[in-house]
Amino acid sequence: MRIALAAWAAAAALVITAAAPAAQSNMAKPERYTAFAVDISNTAPRATTTTVDITINRWSTDTERDQLLSVLHNKGQDALLSALQKLPVVGGVRTPGSLNYDLHFARQRTEAEGGRMLFLMTDRYITSWEAMNRPRTIDYPFTLIQLQLDREGKGVGKASIATKITEAVDGTIELENFSNQPVVLNDVHPVK
Repeated sequence: MRIALAAWAAAAALVITAAAPAAQSNMAKPERYTAFAVDISNTAPRATTTTVDITINRWSTDTERDQLLSVLHNKGQDALLSALQKLPVVGGVRTPGSLNYDLHFARQRTEAEGGRMLFLMTDRYITSWEAMNRPRTIDYPFTLIQLQLDREGKGVGKASIATKITEAVDGTIELENFSNQPVVLNDVHPVK
């Protein structure tokens, strides 16, 4: 099922391409967030809820961002996946009972009234069955997370677990989500 995530894609493109350099400065200490995830997509057998813990150890550099954009523009999604996997780990995502999934890209943008938008991206975990049998889901190799935070670091977000990334003619980044909607992240807040 092809679902265009136009508003989310526009926000992601803005964070990837236009985040202010000052907003990407080195971090004094890692940022940690927890959220309550609600998945009501068509890929889950039933609605599921869980907590999600996100750690950001450093922000991706302008050079890393520019490299990914260039690879996407010149070589497409498969090359983008390979380039993303080669970037250093910038953080991780974990749910109860799961391993930590490495994040390879993290950018932020300052928003009105002191808030921030965080955009996180990594390669999606592919099971051995999926790699061998190559169902349609194999064409959706990215996981993207967007967090909209207020000045206290509280807010909401979205997570697209299985996503294609393409580039539209006008240079904007377009996302195609395998499920009918992203996972909603409620009650996002910092962990001390």
